[in-house]
Amino acid sequence: MYLRFAAAISALAAAAAGIVVAVLLVRSVPGPTNTSTATTPAAAAAPSAPTAIAGGRIATPGDPHFPSPPPGAIVLAQEAGTRALAIGVKPGLVRVSVLSPFGGGAAGLSVSVRPAGGRTLKAAACGAGCYQTRISHVPSALTVLLAGDAYRFQLPPHTAPSAAAIVARATDTWNALHTLVWHERLGSSPTNVLHTLYRAVAPHSLAYTIAGRSAAIIIGGTRWDRPSPTAPWSSSPQDPELRQPQPFWSGVTDARLLGTERFHGRPVWRVSFFDPKTPAWFVAKVDRANGNTLALDMIAASHFMHDVYGPFDAPIRLRPPA
Repeated sequence: MYLRFAAAISALAAAAAGIVVAVLLVRSVPGPTNTSTATTPAAAAAPSAPTAIAGGRIATPGDPHFPSPPPGAIVLAQEAGTRALAIGVKPGLVRVSVLSPFGGGAAGLSVSVRPAGGRTLKAAACGAGCYQTRISHVPSALTVLLAGDAYRFQLPPHTAPSAAAIVARATDTWNALHTLVWHERLGSSPTNVLHTLYRAVAPHSLAYTIAGRSAAIIIGGTRWDRPSPTAPWSSSPQDPELRQPQPFWSGVTDARLLGTERFHGRPVWRVSFFDPKTPAWFVAKVDRANGNTLALDMIAASHFMHDVYGPFDAPIRLRPPA
């Protein structure tokens, strides 16, 4: 996993199932920095190149075999139990990507798709976690049948315009913020869920509180953590220092305008895109007036995130705990 993931993992054991919930706060934090280094065999084999598949695939630098969508598709994703489920749809092709809870593609599954108003089509395997089939046109909606469950995706018209300029503006606006507050729902399954409040102050300060659980304050090269609301604070180095506020995505491909709507009274663009560097699927609601990202959904392996942002540039100052 990338450094920005590894430096951002906090684990919680789920009492009922013993499943670990990984809090992957991309290029944020939680958890004291692990300074141990893993030993790598000197003669480690280089990863093999992925097999070419019909429709092509967006290259993912960290995992050449990741079941990424085909270039030029409308990309959408959602939580499917403990799996991440995504689709890439373009005229003539539907690709379904399924990620296991442990990362990477989930192989050996029975996957079918049912376009709105059409018949059910069996999707053939095109690699680990990759399943696809031919379609005659981009439907208004698509249902994925997986492990006995049905997952519906509402699609925009196949002429959905590029949203690359909208996402670029949202990125620049986010990076120019002085302070940002957001509320997050993050889970690895429908039952393993955390609710967290974040406050970020440029250029390198962040505080978060996980409801009923741990909290941290990070200022420059120092962080203070406590494992529960009543536990004492302990300090440790923060290395590397964070850069905050900043977007959760690192790269953007196939950004499409899904439509316009109102969110908390504000007119927004609703856009989707795939980030091949993370890798993950995103849907963002971007304020049409000022470019602020008001809400963000991110789907990755064991990482189902919904964030609501604001206030922006409020007078916030973070201090070490008393």
